[in-house]
Amino acid sequence: MCATKKRCKDTKKFAYLQKKSYLCSEFLQITEKMENQKDERREPEIVYSRSVKAGKRIYYLDVRKARNEDLYLCITESKRRQAEGEEAPSFEKHKVFLYKEDFAHFTEGLHDVIAYVQNQLGTIEERQEWKPEAQEAEQTAAPADEEPKKKGLFGIFK
Repeated sequence: MCATKKRCKDTKKFAYLQKKSYLCSEFLQITEKMENQKDERREPEIVYSRSVKAGKRIYYLDVRKARNEDLYLCITESKRRQAEGEEAPSFEKHKVFLYKEDFAHFTEGLHDVIAYVQNQLGTIEERQEWKPEAQEAEQTAAPADEEPKKKGLFGIFK
């Protein structure tokens, strides 16, 4: 009877090890599949990018390419936050995705609200620290005795 008990224990132990081995191999396969899917879901390619610095905020305007080769705009607002008691600043980010079929409506709405603000406030002067690269080149090329031109909100309206 002792031999039978031992054989029975060995069989149970073998079955347990076999089940454990099976579960480990299944786990590895699932992990591998997840890694492959992660590679497939990678961040869309950025084909053009522009950053706009405005005080404590930076706006990133990224043109990205979707899997179907369509282009769309990703607008990211990054705001610097200095929490009390922390040495290193943190950044709070918000994203807006704008697709090509919505560009005309978005542009129309943006122009409309900018015109409204400009009508309410008059000419709005630029912040000193915000100078896009193209405007910097124009300002450095202007003669020193010439007064800089005042532009409307976002440089869209003059």
